[in-house]
Amino acid sequence: MRMASTARRIDINADLGEGYGTDEALLAIVSSANIACGFHAGDAQTMRAVSLIAAQNKVAVGAHPSFDDLGNFGRTVMKMSMDELESLIAYQIGVLTEAAAESGVALTHVKPHGALYNVASEDEAHALAIGRAIRAADPKLIYLGFTGPVMRRAADKLGLAFASEAFPDRHYTDDGQLTPRPEPLSVINNPVEVTERVKRMMQDGMVPSASGKLIPIEFDSLCVHGDEPTAVMVGRAVRRAVEDAGAVVAPLSEILGGASAHSRISA
Repeated sequence: MRMASTARRIDINADLGEGYGTDEALLAIVSSANIACGFHAGDAQTMRAVSLIAAQNKVAVGAHPSFDDLGNFGRTVMKMSMDELESLIAYQIGVLTEAAAESGVALTHVKPHGALYNVASEDEAHALAIGRAIRAADPKLIYLGFTGPVMRRAADKLGLAFASEAFPDRHYTDDGQLTPRPEPLSVINNPVEVTERVKRMMQDGMVPSASGKLIPIEFDSLCVHGDEPTAVMVGRAVRRAVEDAGAVVAPLSEILGGASAHSRISA
């Protein structure tokens, strides 16, 4: 159940710990950080460092697991059984849980990365395997995923809280999927264009596809991609547009209810 408020609450999340040098600046903008767990980027030291800076900025911390694809940044679809995938995701959540704990931080959510995210947004077996890993790690963790029905249905079946996200810095196809990253113009780097997209999303509940078709969209969170050179400018534009629309930027657990968004582990 959502918390009652006169102002809409929107989370802003970013994928961090991926080695692009934007982490500290983005952690001053976003309300949730999805930290790479070492299988597409990152290592234990990075996980600890990003978790600590997130806590200092009162930013919620979540795991950002991927296929085992360090060589191609998690953008390659790996064929494996769903049991193997569940174990792979559970392991990554555990790695970040331990690293974050060393910085006194508890996780609040899990968001899959790259090719894994794209497959799970369309294939329920993958979405369920991710969800089972989340539930095994901590059933109070929020499953953060694509705004379509597949991931949400998987979370519902497993009794997990689900938060949907939209992408102001990515183009959508006419059928409501994300334009694949290898395609030209899949990423939007112009802060002015991003601002207009956020306004349309906030005011009308619509996002324009690459062809201009308006697609209905519901979301709890807006994602800023930290692996782009313009990430900080785009992040600032997203936050400014959300606040100009009269909304309050808040982490997912404050929006969905439940545990504190940046709870600390007891000393």
